[in-house]
Amino acid sequence: MRYGMMDAEDGLGRWPVSCEMPVQWGDMDALNHVNHTVFIRWMETARMHYFVACGFTDQVEEQGIGPILAGLKVDYHAPVTFPDTMTIHTTITRMGGASFDMGYRITSSARDGETVATAIVHGVAFDYAAGKPTRIPDDLRARVLGIEASAP
Repeated sequence: MRYGMMDAEDGLGRWPVSCEMPVQWGDMDALNHVNHTVFIRWMETARMHYFVACGFTDQVEEQGIGPILAGLKVDYHAPVTFPDTMTIHTTITRMGGASFDMGYRITSSARDGETVATAIVHGVAFDYAAGKPTRIPDDLRARVLGIEASAP
């Protein structure tokens, strides 16, 4: 570990959490493909599955510390249309003192598992009572490493 940072070399980035999301007819826009904002909602759902699995959502209730989105970058590789089912894979790729990065890979069932989008989200552990970032609790770090280690 370097300067309190953990990254993929430290056991992160293994894609342990995924969820499936069916494409809805209403997800498509006037150009007859899924609108870019829908991909962001799919990633949000996968992120919440990860946060529930590692207990980040419990930290909010117990200590008032939770995640907050600081930045987002999405790369779209192929258009998606109805009908299809997406699998949204997610992983934590880096944990700093208060910040973390999550990677996303969205694959299409109709395209035989082809990756149709990739993304990175920058998040921060946030103390909602104090209104400022806070250090990621050690027990949460340990749970994240446990989830990442569980990936095949």
